[in-house]
Amino acid sequence: MKAAGTAAVGTGDFAAGEERDAQRPLDLVHLSRYTLGNRGLEAELLGLFRVQAELYAERLATAESDKDWKDTAHSLKGSARGLGAWELGDLAEKAEQMASDPAARTLMVAQIRSAIGAVNIFIDELMA
Repeated sequence: MKAAGTAAVGTGDFAAGEERDAQRPLDLVHLSRYTLGNRGLEAELLGLFRVQAELYAERLATAESDKDWKDTAHSLKGSARGLGAWELGDLAEKAEQMASDPAARTLMVAQIRSAIGAVNIFIDELMA
């Protein structure tokens, strides 16, 4: 039975029947599974993520080649999905697949920064 606010996912990075929280910027159930419930590890990973995500956003904004763009988007996708920041991971996946259109990339960086901001606010509230 699905909990309210979750969607079953059977493809991609998820096992068949695994659910992901679609209402929060960070899926705490996934994070807890990922860390085996170790709250100290969760706090450490969230702190590292905050720093990493900002670096990835800056690298995307200043990417000088398609390879730099795609590599950075791929790294952000993995980092976000590893912690359960599904919306951010999905945006990073879209960025990874984008053509080299400067205007579209500028818009994508703005969307990614907004998603990072939402995750960071959630982390701040969680850690307070």
